[in-house]
Amino acid sequence: MYENRLLLIIDDDIDDVEMFCEAVIDVDNTAECCAAADGYEAIDLIMNKMRKLPDFIFLDLNLPKMDGLECLILLRAENRLKSVPIIIYTSSSAPNDMYESKLLGANYFLRKTSDYKTLCDEIALILKTDWSPIVVESH
Repeated sequence: MYENRLLLIIDDDIDDVEMFCEAVIDVDNTAECCAAADGYEAIDLIMNKMRKLPDFIFLDLNLPKMDGLECLILLRAENRLKSVPIIIYTSSSAPNDMYESKLLGANYFLRKTSDYKTLCDEIALILKTDWSPIVVESH
């Protein structure tokens, strides 16, 4: 697998964050997981405190202070984060949330689950997917 990947989860639910980070380590024990409880904390962490940019950002939609879609807009506006996959990680299954997330630049929409094995399988799939943008050459 890849070495020393850094995953950032932005979620205010401590139980969800703990289960997510445990699953990340079970899937890739070289990965590091860090967390922010809201969008403002996440932006500050990325811009001022992290030693490197995250390789993946997992973003809940239901956040205090700044909701997930607002946070997604700010993250996607930052040039340094253009190539970082942002995965919406939420309990919502509303089609409009999925549509709007994709429209605003999310790479993937992952529904929260209480089943640990399912979460590990989903994280493994996300970590091994090539998220490089498709470049179409015009002639």
